[in-house]
Amino acid sequence: MRVLIIGGAGFVGLSITEALLARGDAVTLFDARAPYAALPGGPSVVTGDVRRDDDVARAFAANPDTTIYGAAITADATRDAAEPQRVLDVNLGGLPRAMAAARAVGVKRFILLSSASAFGDAAFRDAPLAEDDPAPAPSSLYSITKFAGEGVARRLGALWSMDVRMVRLSAVFGPWEHATGARDTLSPPFQVAQLAHAGKAVVLPRDPPRDWVYSRDVANAVLALIDKTSPRFDLYHIGPGTSWKLSEWAATLGATVRVGTPPNVDLFGDRDRAMLAIGRLVDDLGYRPRFTSAESCAEDYLRWFNRESGGTSS
Repeated sequence: MRVLIIGGAGFVGLSITEALLARGDAVTLFDARAPYAALPGGPSVVTGDVRRDDDVARAFAANPDTTIYGAAITADATRDAAEPQRVLDVNLGGLPRAMAAARAVGVKRFILLSSASAFGDAAFRDAPLAEDDPAPAPSSLYSITKFAGEGVARRLGALWSMDVRMVRLSAVFGPWEHATGARDTLSPPFQVAQLAHAGKAVVLPRDPPRDWVYSRDVANAVLALIDKTSPRFDLYHIGPGTSWKLSEWAATLGATVRVGTPPNVDLFGDRDRAMLAIGRLVDDLGYRPRFTSAESCAEDYLRWFNRESGGTSS
């Protein structure tokens, strides 16, 4: 199978690439920058701007069977205020351009990587979040573009008779995560891992359980969606189906940890989103996450960290 990943140099894209290459698929990565590290199996790399028609056309010269759209700037409030046009152009404006190019070459399935952030303020409740409940109420430009992207993909898919599927990712972390400039704040588990590696104590502003999803689980869930002949739904949640605390993660990495001030880990706000329900993922795609505890994630992460990054993944 030939797969094109738009925004493929990000750590989620690299994790999906790694899983595809491991089973023998041909992968092309399209991004504004080349991947920061070489992957075994050597994907093809096309550098370019998702905002430019000719660059996108070069990427689709690979004639992919499946296209995964993950191009995004994960902006904080400062970048929202300073670069709103760029955030909108990359996160949302590139999507119809990519879908049109996919249609032109006969792509069999187009998959949009969305986010639990699409729920916005509606995510702050006690009950797990199902795909169709509650109604999203996004507020940041990132969350607005993620929710709007789902609507754009669904609308164009219907108009153009394309097989379009979407996945909302929970709070992702794991192998290949690194600072690229596309994400204003790296994941809290990554921040904790960097502090642990530096031998520093971890100070958290609070320590609630969260459904942190490991990037290898995200990759394998996306592969399950690629392989499913006739998925029942156009939208699936990808998460671990469980939750654990950052203090547990810190402890598995050998760091001392406390809750207090001033914190040295950014949790992206003062509220915590509810867990994503993953019934569709399990029941329809037949995929069950492997990494469902801090301990299981740490064992694999440390193996990767020491082998692939040499202990320098910042």
